[in-house]
Amino acid sequence: MSADLHPAPLTLDGSCVLHQMFRFDWPAWRALEAGDRQRMVAEAQAFLGPLEAGAAEGHPNQSAVFAQLGHKGDLLFVHFRDSMEELARLERDLAKLELSDYLEPSESYVSVVELGLYESSAKTYAQLAMEGIEPHTEVWNQRVAEVVARQAEAMGVRLFPRIPEGKYLCFYPMDRRRGEEVNWYTQSMAERQRMMHDHGMIGRRYADSVRQIISGSIGFDDWEWGVDLFADDPKVFKKLIYEMRFDEASALYAEFGPFYISVRLPSQELGQWLALEGGTR
Repeated sequence: MSADLHPAPLTLDGSCVLHQMFRFDWPAWRALEAGDRQRMVAEAQAFLGPLEAGAAEGHPNQSAVFAQLGHKGDLLFVHFRDSMEELARLERDLAKLELSDYLEPSESYVSVVELGLYESSAKTYAQLAMEGIEPHTEVWNQRVAEVVARQAEAMGVRLFPRIPEGKYLCFYPMDRRRGEEVNWYTQSMAERQRMMHDHGMIGRRYADSVRQIISGSIGFDDWEWGVDLFADDPKVFKKLIYEMRFDEASALYAEFGPFYISVRLPSQELGQWLALEGGTR
């Protein structure tokens, strides 16, 4: 029995993630009285402030706001929660704010923080095959569940992370290519493991300057993964992603969606960003 009979590597799932991109209705905002604008800003700050801090204990369950660059939108909200239900509740509560009347959705992305277990999967599948345990039987499922549980306990901090403190965020969705000549999903797990290892080694060289969070979105959104990169120097995004383009996993098999670049906008600075004085708008 071959381990390649089980092509899908095990994965660990953590925080549920929602990215919300908005355009801001500046003409309608200008038409408001100053007192109305101040009231709406105060309400939004009171709502967002505790979400930025996250939980003091347990999973962080944080949110962060970023000011987008370019024509794709004005504001980008990132939310990490323990469940899809909590994301839905948060989305509803955010929509109740008066300020939301001036937020026009331009894009969104739903995903779950994901860690792939290529190495553990290969070892587990090979061991089960050697023992003659048939795939997807009760024993097989139990053994696999035990591996996933051990790994999830060991990697809890990575599965339920705090939103990194980097000043800049680069977010983009991506797929693995399924073309006529090259198809990621027809490669053996051993080959995919090798390519992902080489791919990951590039990212490790940037670990001191970039914090990366990968989230899976198969069945949740239009792409297969979402990638969040956080850094204090935005130019490092260009260097990292450019270097990865030469990697086999990217050069042959990666399909990239739109890129969203933004700068962190703490809630206490929201009033300044929305101010009409000074000729910034």
